[in-house]
Amino acid sequence: MPTAGIFTRAVAREFNVNFSTISRLQCPFREFGSMSNRPLNRRPHVWRCVGEWFADVNVLNRLPHSEKKQDLRGGYMLCFLDDGTGMDPNEATHVIQFGKSSKRTPDSTHIGQYGNGLKSGSMRIGKDFILFTKKDNTLSCLFLSRTFHEEEGLDEVIVPLPTWELLTRRPITGDPEKFAIETELIYKYSPFKNEQQLMEQFNKIEGSSGTLVIIYNLKLMDTREPELDVETDHQDILMAGTPSEGVKPERRSFRAYAAVLYIDPRMRIFIQGHKVRTKRLSCCLYKPRVYKYTSTRFKTRAEQEVKKADHLAKLAEEKAREAESKSLSLETKLGDDMSRESRVILRKAQEGAMMLRREAEVKKKIQESKQKALKDPKELSFIFGVNIEQRDLDGMFVYNCSRLIKMYEKTGPQLEGGMACGGVVGVVDVPYLVLEPTHNKQDFADAKEYRHLLRGMGEHLAQYWKDSNIAQKGIVKFWDEFGYLSASWSSLPSPEQRYKRRRAMEIPLTIQCDKCLKWRTLPFQMDAVDKRYPDSWVCLMNPDSTQDRCDAPEQKQNLPCGVLKKDRQTAEDKQKELTEKIRQQQEKLEALQKTSTIRSAADVKKLPLDVSMRPINEKRVSRPRSPPLPALLKNAPSQPPALNRKPTYSPRPTTRPAAPPPAPRVDQSRAGAKQSPAPAKPAPKTPAKVPAKPTPSSRTSRVSVLCFKLSFIKSYDKGLLVEVRVNKEWFTGKVVAVETSKQSIRWKVKFDYVPRSTPKDRWVFKGSEEVRLMRPPSPLSQTPDTQQGEGTEKGPPPMEPDTTQPGSSREVTDNLVTMMRTVLRYFFPPDFRIPKEDVNSMTAEELVAFPMKEYFQQYELGLQSLCNSYQSRADARAKAVEEKSSSAETKLREADEKLQKLRTNIVQLLQKVQEDIDINTDDELDAYIEDLLTKGD
Repeated sequence: MPTAGIFTRAVAREFNVNFSTISRLQCPFREFGSMSNRPLNRRPHVWRCVGEWFADVNVLNRLPHSEKKQDLRGGYMLCFLDDGTGMDPNEATHVIQFGKSSKRTPDSTHIGQYGNGLKSGSMRIGKDFILFTKKDNTLSCLFLSRTFHEEEGLDEVIVPLPTWELLTRRPITGDPEKFAIETELIYKYSPFKNEQQLMEQFNKIEGSSGTLVIIYNLKLMDTREPELDVETDHQDILMAGTPSEGVKPERRSFRAYAAVLYIDPRMRIFIQGHKVRTKRLSCCLYKPRVYKYTSTRFKTRAEQEVKKADHLAKLAEEKAREAESKSLSLETKLGDDMSRESRVILRKAQEGAMMLRREAEVKKKIQESKQKALKDPKELSFIFGVNIEQRDLDGMFVYNCSRLIKMYEKTGPQLEGGMACGGVVGVVDVPYLVLEPTHNKQDFADAKEYRHLLRGMGEHLAQYWKDSNIAQKGIVKFWDEFGYLSASWSSLPSPEQRYKRRRAMEIPLTIQCDKCLKWRTLPFQMDAVDKRYPDSWVCLMNPDSTQDRCDAPEQKQNLPCGVLKKDRQTAEDKQKELTEKIRQQQEKLEALQKTSTIRSAADVKKLPLDVSMRPINEKRVSRPRSPPLPALLKNAPSQPPALNRKPTYSPRPTTRPAAPPPAPRVDQSRAGAKQSPAPAKPAPKTPAKVPAKPTPSSRTSRVSVLCFKLSFIKSYDKGLLVEVRVNKEWFTGKVVAVETSKQSIRWKVKFDYVPRSTPKDRWVFKGSEEVRLMRPPSPLSQTPDTQQGEGTEKGPPPMEPDTTQPGSSREVTDNLVTMMRTVLRYFFPPDFRIPKEDVNSMTAEELVAFPMKEYFQQYELGLQSLCNSYQSRADARAKAVEEKSSSAETKLREADEKLQKLRTNIVQLLQKVQEDIDINTDDELDAYIEDLLTKGD
C-alpha cells in the first residue's frame, strides 16, 4: 500500500501509465487553471457559474446546500445533490473531457451542450471538487483537485476515479495498485480521510441513482471572506459584500436567481434544505401579450451548421468513393474466381460500399436542407407584460433553450429613462440555431446579432406600450390604481389590503405541483390574498375541480397576439426629412470652412499679425471661449519669459494671431472711447504711401509668434487621450510627445494596455485614420485606481506666473482669479474643510491646487440633503392634507347619512299627519317644506 511519502513526480509518471485510458484526454494544467480566471468569470457572475449545475431540464431534483468545515478555506463546503440517472464509470470519464457532451445534436433543445460547465463552474467557485455518483450497481468517485496538482508540481490533469460495487462495496478494478494510489490521493487531499467517510457520502444519494458534487477550498475576496455568504440567511446563499438596496434580487440572492433560471421550470430545487418557489415569468405579468417576430438577420449559427454539414458530407463522399473503388478493384482482382470465400469477401466489400454511399447521400440531403433553410427567416415569440408587483424590476429576460442568459436588459423607450414602458418585462426564448451563447452562459457569441435582437424587442416593446393604452389613460393614474403612491420609482407598492386585492385580482396565482410538476392556475379567492401555500403543494389541494388531480392535463396559457404596426412615411415626410438632413450637413460644412486648423509652420506665416488695441473689458462677438485657467497653467511648457506670452483663447490653434511684443504704449481709455469694431493698428498711421521695409524688431516678432504658436500646439496636444488602431483593433493611450514639421504633426502615444506582442508606444500622424480623439472621463466616473494613477503620473511642472508679460495679460489673469474666487464663494458648501474667508486671499497657484472634486461633492451632498428635506416636508404636508381630506370626506359622508335619515323621518311624520301625501324624491320634499314655511309666513 503506498503512503503519502511517495507522492513525487515518479508517482505522477506512474499515473500516466495507469490512467492510459484517459491520458489522451489530458490537457496542460496551465490552460485548465486559466479557464477559471477569465475576465468574463469575475465575481459578479458567480451565479452564472453556480447555475451551471442546473443544466438538464429533465432532472427532477437539485439540492445545493453548505456544510461547515472549519479546516477548509472558506470554512464550509458547497454540496450539489442531484437525484437524476447518475453515471457509470465509463460516463464519469466524460466529465473530465473538455467539449464532451452527448446532447450535442442539431435539433437538440437541451442546454449543456459544450461539456465545460462542471469544470469551469466548479473551478470558478473553489479550487477542488469531488464527485460521487451511483448507477447500475456501481459507485464511482471522481476527484479533481488543483491543490493536489500544485503541491505535487504536476503539469497534466490527473483525475483519480475509483469504483465500487453498490451492494458489497468492493473495489471494481483490474489493477489493485492503481486503485490503492487513487484512494490514497483522495484521502490525502480531500476532506474525507478514510473509506468509511467516502461511503457516507454515497449514502446521501438516497435513490437508486444520482450524483453528489462537493466543492471545497472556496475562492475568497480581498477581505479573506468567501464570495458566497451562507450565514446571513440560512435559507439562501447570498453574494457577499453586495448591498441589499439598489441591487436586483437575482444578482444578490441565489434563491431569487434559481427561481427565474428557466423559462418553464420542470424540476424541484432546494437551497439550504428549503424549496425554491420557481416562476414562469409570463404568468407573473399584468396584461401579457405575445408578438411574433421574424428576421433573416440571424445567420451566423446557421452558417456554421451549413459549413459543418458540408464538411461531413464531403468526408462521407470520400469514404464512399474509396469503398466503391476498393470494391471494384477487389472484383477485378478476383476475376473468374467464384469460390465461396471470394464471394463472401466481395459481398462484404460491396455491402460496405453501398452502406457508405447511402450514408453519404443522407448527409448530402442534410447539407442541402440546411443550405436551403439558411435563407428562411427565423421566427421568435416576444412576450411582454407589466410587473405590477414591483415596477422597478423591469427589462428584457433573454433565454436560450429555456435557460436564462441575460436579464433586466433595457431596450427601446426604456433606454430614455422616462416613465414610458417603465415596469414592462419582456421574455424571449432563443433557440441555438438563432443565437449561440458563450461558453460561460453570460452572453451571446455574436454581439451584432444580439444587438439586432434587442433592437427588434425595442420596436415591439413600443408597440406593446401603445396597445396597453396605459399612456392614454395616464401613467401616474395607472400606478396609483395598484398602490404606487410615492413619487419614487423604486418604492414598493402600498401594503394596504385593498391594493393587495387589486393586484391579486389582475394576476391569478400559478403554482407548480410538487408531485407531477405541472403548473396549475388557481381561481381568485378573496380570503386567499395573503395565503402562504406549502412547498409540498399538490394538485389535490386545487379548489378547481377540473384541475384537482395529477392526471388532468395542464392548461396552456392563452395569450392575446399583438402585431407590430410600423408607421409608413409619406413622400412628403421623406422629402422633409431629407431636406432637414441636407440643411444640417450644410451648416456643419460652413462651420468647418470658417475655421482653419494650423498643421505646419507655413500656415502660421499666412496669418495676419495685427494687434488689437481693444480694451480688455469690451465684449468681442466672434472671440472663441478660452480653456480654464488651471489647464493652461498645467499644460504650458517651460519657456523663456520673452516667449511665454498669452496665446489666443481658443481650445485649438485657429486663424486668430497671437499678440506680438508690446508696441509703444497708447492711452487705453482714449483708444477705447474711439475704438471701432475693426481691429486697430498698433501704431498711428503715417502719411507715407511707400510701405516701409520690415524692421529687425518686426522680424523678431514674427519669429517669436511662430515659435510661440508651435509651442502652444505642442503644449495643447500633449496629454490628450486618444485611441490608436493597431492590427485592426483600437487601443486607448495618451499623447506623451509631439513633433512638428513643415508638412505634418506627429504624436507619440503611450498605450494604457496592449498585448505583449505589440510595442508599448507608437508614433502616429495627427489627423490620420489610425488615430482618433477619445472623450476624457469625468472625475466622478473615474475609479479610485484611475484617479490614483493620474495623481502619481508626473506631468509638466505648473508654470510660474510671468511678471514680465504685458499689463493686459496680467489684468486678464487677475480678472480670472477674481471671478474664480467669486464663484467659489457663491457655491461654497457649509462645513467645508477650507474656511470661506481664506478664498478671498488665494493666489492663482492656490486656486489651481484647490480640491474642486471634493468641493463639488460636498456641495452636491448638501444640495441633495436640502432637496431631501424639501421632499420630506412636501410628503409630510401631502400626507397631512390627505388625512385632513379623508377626515373631511368621512364627516361629509356622516352628514349626508344624517340628512338622509332626517328626510326619511320627516316623510314618515308627514304621512302620519296627512295620509294622502305623495313624496318620492328629496327635491319634492324640500319643495314641500319650503312651501309650508312660505304659507306659514
